[in-house]
Amino acid sequence: MKDTVQALSLLDNINTPDQLRELEESQLPQLASDVREFLINTISQSGGHFAAGLGTVELTIALHYLLDTPNDRIVWDVGHQAYPHKVLTGRKNKLKSIRQTGGLTPFPDPKESEYDTFAVGHSSTSISAALGMALAARSQGINRKVVAVIGDGAMTAGMALEAMNHASDCGVDMLVILNDNDMSISENVGGLNNYLSRIFSGKTYATFKDGHKKVFKSLPSVNEFAHRVEEHLKGMVVPGTLFEELGFNYIGPVDGHNLPVLLTTIQNMLNLSGCQLLHIGTTKGKGYPPAEADPIGYHGVVNFDTTASSLPVSTKKSKTYSNIFGEWLCDMALTEPKLMGITPAMRIGSDMIEFSRQFPDQYFDVAIAEQHAVTLAGGMAIDGLKPVVAIYSTFLQRGYDQLIHDICLQNLDVLFAIDRGGLVGGDGATHNGAFDLSFLRCIPNIVLMAPSDENECRQMLYTGFMHKGTAAVRYPRGSGPTATVDSKMTALEIGKGRLVRQGSKLAILSFGHLLPDALAASEKLNATVVDMRFIKPLDEAMIISILQSHTKIITLEENAIMGGAGSAVNEFIATLNTSVSIKNIGIPDRFIQHGNTLDLKVEIALTEDGILQAGRAMLALD
Repeated sequence: MKDTVQALSLLDNINTPDQLRELEESQLPQLASDVREFLINTISQSGGHFAAGLGTVELTIALHYLLDTPNDRIVWDVGHQAYPHKVLTGRKNKLKSIRQTGGLTPFPDPKESEYDTFAVGHSSTSISAALGMALAARSQGINRKVVAVIGDGAMTAGMALEAMNHASDCGVDMLVILNDNDMSISENVGGLNNYLSRIFSGKTYATFKDGHKKVFKSLPSVNEFAHRVEEHLKGMVVPGTLFEELGFNYIGPVDGHNLPVLLTTIQNMLNLSGCQLLHIGTTKGKGYPPAEADPIGYHGVVNFDTTASSLPVSTKKSKTYSNIFGEWLCDMALTEPKLMGITPAMRIGSDMIEFSRQFPDQYFDVAIAEQHAVTLAGGMAIDGLKPVVAIYSTFLQRGYDQLIHDICLQNLDVLFAIDRGGLVGGDGATHNGAFDLSFLRCIPNIVLMAPSDENECRQMLYTGFMHKGTAAVRYPRGSGPTATVDSKMTALEIGKGRLVRQGSKLAILSFGHLLPDALAASEKLNATVVDMRFIKPLDEAMIISILQSHTKIITLEENAIMGGAGSAVNEFIATLNTSVSIKNIGIPDRFIQHGNTLDLKVEIALTEDGILQAGRAMLALD
């Protein structure tokens, strides 16, 4: 394996786009090869998002070669595909630190580089942001090119289409590049994906379009007639003219790995007025055969051997909370034909693979459309089905209005399985599930639970499913304390916690998976520990009982302190005629960045030691 600091020919001497633009166009294919080799060698050692970046090497080079970045704007969607961009914009030697504590951010971030024009991480924001930049440039009289790069998976979200619909009405010049690799994190689904696939298979249209331009180029009147014929042929040969109906001049599809074609096409489109859309085809994992063969497996990787033909099979025996959910979903569906599983394009992450295979008629992947996922569940529930929406905490934020208006307002029978509640590590601030307890507990008609271990997660999922009304179970990323999971499912009593350890003076009320830290600290503090289980309804009787024999309380949660479970305890105690000292431990009022999860918890004192220090400080006041 080559060392990542070894000279890589052209790339070794390029640290900024200005240096890139000094190259001859004939040198760019070699640079692409160098960048691809650098990515393979570096990410195989450090881990990170992998396959998506390999597919955008040529596109990244072409954009920085033609544009005057950073004055001209490139807006990347999500940012999985922006690693080549980082390499060419002064961060090459830091790439091995990506996603690590104190290292490069996992996604583009303006705080990290002036070449990162917009902070991203969630899908389908690029066109809206780019339109805003184009309007800002026009308003301020700035001569600036604006380009949005969006994937075919991200294009399935309503927000992208909303932005395109508005852009055509604004009269600005902007270029949208649709990077079509037939993938998002996993396989794309839905009508738009089928539409794009048909475009690529419509060779008759592509041949006619190229041919008429060559033949009639010097005959303007005939050329105009041919253009009108072309528009009719688009409707016959290509299934629909979606993008042009939205007001964009559509060009494509073209080979996204052919640099001469990319350079010529992009340069020509940058010189056109109005809204332009260039449709390019790329291969996710391009240049690394194992990633081309398995783009899903190589989407995000840890260290791997570049000489191996595939990723190693995991030998990890402990199950994740996502695994617990996936198994429960299959078990529940065996006896409940009305159960419907819904995911917004996270079949793999939410571990719904086996469910999708065993119960295909009860499985619905709605693509990257969180708002639709939530309201779809509402429509199912109102007519007698029992939907289970599997969704990451950070993505549920995007369906918040629908959760309030379309589900809870009607008190519909929907269960939300909320994955990645709490800190998520390498993906950082955009993906941390830091706010769900706060934004959920203020909504009427919802039962909100957080398990302390894997077995409790299974039982809570069953409890929420059997509950007649809206319920949510919030669980973290990764594995728990490897508790024995009972195959039998028993509904918990709604709103009741459990006393885990009896102590004196100090009580720790733990919400969720931090219970092991609470118990470890309690042994040294002689503290009472309660697994509260329910954030809403809160176990008020338990709190009253605790107040009768304790003068100090610590609340513990991996959620924002402001408005979280601890705040619920504060609010209830404030209604009582009692005197007690309360300390809320959770995520402070700031965005927690990427890094090793344990490092991050230590940083914000969300550990056994943090609990110990807080408890000792409170007891020292006596």
